[in-house]
Amino acid sequence: MKKLFLALCVALGFAAAPAGAADYPTRPITLIVPFAAGGPTDIIARIAGEYMSQSLGQQIVVENIAGAGGTTGITRGSQAKNDGYTIMMGHMGTHGAAKALYPKLKYDPNKDFAPIGLVAGTPILVVARKTIKANTLKDFVALLKSRQDKMNEAHAGVGSVSFTTCSLFNGIVGVKPTRVTYRGTGPVINDMLAGKVDYACDQIVNLVPQVKAGNLKAFAIATPKRSPALPDLPTTTEAGMPEFQVSAWNALFAPKGTSKEIVTKLNQALDKALSTEGARKRILDLGGVIPEGGDRSPEYLGTFVASEVARWNKVLKK
Repeated sequence: MKKLFLALCVALGFAAAPAGAADYPTRPITLIVPFAAGGPTDIIARIAGEYMSQSLGQQIVVENIAGAGGTTGITRGSQAKNDGYTIMMGHMGTHGAAKALYPKLKYDPNKDFAPIGLVAGTPILVVARKTIKANTLKDFVALLKSRQDKMNEAHAGVGSVSFTTCSLFNGIVGVKPTRVTYRGTGPVINDMLAGKVDYACDQIVNLVPQVKAGNLKAFAIATPKRSPALPDLPTTTEAGMPEFQVSAWNALFAPKGTSKEIVTKLNQALDKALSTEGARKRILDLGGVIPEGGDRSPEYLGTFVASEVARWNKVLKK
């Protein structure tokens, strides 16, 4: 009788316990995107979230928390409960360059997260309003050098991909234009379309439709090879600036301490999403580059972030 009583207590204890990693997820998951809706990180996040939801059996709800080059949203995400129900879409700015740009950064990209996996690489384009009087990168650089005191460059905040990559571009050209800050690259593009700002360095994911329609001028793509999404656009090497080679990236992270079992489930859902024909087509049509094989693992992402922090520390301090 005593043994029966003890067994019943144990059974009741398990029944009363909250759902653990084995049952995860049992409710919707919040995916923090640290920029305004409509930008490249937001677009990639929504594609990945949609297809991950299908295999997880729960909705992934995007929450846009913009500000401070993406670090506001990532800070909030890093402080969230590590139960797998709050994850975040980090990128080259928030997890590569931010440590060099923000001396009082409230998180450590190398220590305060559980890496889930790379989602997509996003090549960088040099673009300008369509009325600018230049048609090639060489012509644009000459114009920029001659009118740098009257030209303005738009970006999504200090530490963002657009800020970081254009810092590199401006440094190579040797100019210091007026830099205009926005709360995301979506608003940057809107004002460039309206002719309110002159140029930007932005991720291809956000630009293909506008470039194809002739609403923006694209001068070059900062990768070794041309993109199938914009096959007529020359590389920076072809355009005469081989030293400007940079591609952004987006990746999923959970707060530090998230269980390995939950991280594995999220990584498996991401891997399945990136192998789905629909998701692949949408990302590739936007000009994104999809990681393959071992490059999708949490372990690879952890090592990759460390290398990116080291790289951008060197570039930005210089």
